[in-house]
Amino acid sequence: MSSDFEGYEQDFAVLTAEITGRIGKVPKLLGDEKKQMVANVEKQLEEARELLEQMELEVREIPAQSRGMYSSRMRSYKQEIGKLEADFKRSRIAYSDEVRNELLGDDGNSSENQLIKLREERAHLLDNTERLERSSRRLEAGYQIAVETEQIGQEMLENLSQDREKIQRSRERLRETDANLGKSSRILTGMLRRIIQNRILIVILAIIIFFTILMAIYFSVKRH
Repeated sequence: MSSDFEGYEQDFAVLTAEITGRIGKVPKLLGDEKKQMVANVEKQLEEARELLEQMELEVREIPAQSRGMYSSRMRSYKQEIGKLEADFKRSRIAYSDEVRNELLGDDGNSSENQLIKLREERAHLLDNTERLERSSRRLEAGYQIAVETEQIGQEMLENLSQDREKIQRSRERLRETDANLGKSSRILTGMLRRIIQNRILIVILAIIIFFTILMAIYFSVKRH
C-alpha cells in the first residue's frame, strides 16, 4: 500500500515541477500562446488534484498506527497545490518587463493607467471564472452524490424486495408445516383412539373369559 502512495508522490513531484515552470512562463506570453499555456496549466492542476485524491484514498487504507506520517505529508502537498493555484492566479494578470514595455509603447503614463485598469478587469473576470468553476465542481459533486444515493436506494429496494420474498417463502413453509403438523396430530389422535378401543376390548374379553372359567368351575363342582 505504501509503495502505491510513494509512486503517486513521485508523479505529484514531477507534475508540480512542470506546473511551476509553466506558471513562470505565463506572464511572458501574449494572445493565443498565453491562452494555450493557461489551458495547459489548468489541465495539469486538475491532474494534480486528482493525484491528491488518489493519495488520500491510499492513506485511508493505511493502518491507523502508521497513518500519521502520511497524513502530515498530505497536508504539505495540499498547501503546495494551494500555493501553485495562487501563483497561477497572479501570473494570469501579470506581465513580464518585455511584455509590459510592448503593451505600453511610447505613451507610458496613459498606457500605464490602461494596463492597471486592464489588470483590474482581468482580475475581476478571473475571480468570477473561479467562482463559476468552484460552483460547477460543487454541482458535479452534488450530482455524483445524488447518483450514488439513488444507486444505494435502488440496492436497498432490491434487498427489501428479496427479503420480502424470503419472508413470504418462510410463511408458506410455516403454513405447510402447520398443515403437516395438523395431519400428524389427527393421525396420532386416531391411533390413540384405536389403541384405547383395543385395550377396552381386551379387558372385556378377559372379563368374559374369567366369568366363563368361573361358571365352568361352578358347574363342575355342582355335579360332583
